[in-house]
Amino acid sequence: MKKVAVVTDSTCCLPRELVEQYDIGIVPLEIIYEDKSYRDGIDITPGEVYKIMRKKENLPTTSTAAVGDFLEAYRGASKKAESVLCITVTSLQSQTFQAASTARDMAREEMPNTIVEVFDSRAVAASLGFIVLAVARAAKGGSDLLQCIEAAKNMMGKVNFLAMLDTLYYLARLGRIAKAAAWAGSVLSVKPILGHSPAVGVTEPVARPRTKAKAIERMLEIMAERVGNSKVHVMVNHADEMEEAKRLLAEIKSRFNCVESYITEFPPVMGVHTGPGLLAIGFYCE
Repeated sequence: MKKVAVVTDSTCCLPRELVEQYDIGIVPLEIIYEDKSYRDGIDITPGEVYKIMRKKENLPTTSTAAVGDFLEAYRGASKKAESVLCITVTSLQSQTFQAASTARDMAREEMPNTIVEVFDSRAVAASLGFIVLAVARAAKGGSDLLQCIEAAKNMMGKVNFLAMLDTLYYLARLGRIAKAAAWAGSVLSVKPILGHSPAVGVTEPVARPRTKAKAIERMLEIMAERVGNSKVHVMVNHADEMEEAKRLLAEIKSRFNCVESYITEFPPVMGVHTGPGLLAIGFYCE
């Protein structure tokens, strides 16, 4: 039996092969569409959600995973390991951490011989993915629970996340536009860049280019400022823009010393707020 089993939620954006390689438990959040609930990545794919959203009619909403879903994940993980570490999307933008923590309290009563801890990553999407991956690699290498938590904290201090929105329409629709709208000015005339740092825990405006090409170039400039000549690990997220994502990753590889790179779909539970067309970069230096 291993020392630590790793659990996370479906916003982590990790490729399926890494999830399987490191035996990471994924708890799906939910997409609500036409009065039905669909488990993210199980009952409905990100691509299907974004195709629905492009119609701009009868748009889906979202819900966090049920407490029982986390509890079931802890039960399964307890059969494989002495302890369980669940790493969630930032608690400042989601109720997921709260649900996972409630399930932890229940698990402690039900499974007193298994230590269950919940860790707030303060991160989103690709940045959450890299934190989870760092912990999973530590766990596979034999690290104990405290060492895995330290691995998470260490990655939190390294990881960066930048995202370009194709439109502010979806943020405006859900009332989530807040600072972004006031800061960006016209909803129709910009391709805003948003940034997210675990140090802050919330997503904030970074730049407001007028075109997609300028937005992508600005993201790469910011990345260059933060990376320099260091070796870099990269994950490109996209919302129904695979070809654009491939071109972006190719450009990143031509400019930077990439030692690890992936393309994954932006989680639709978050994409419901940001809309299709999004392109994002998660990265950290060695």
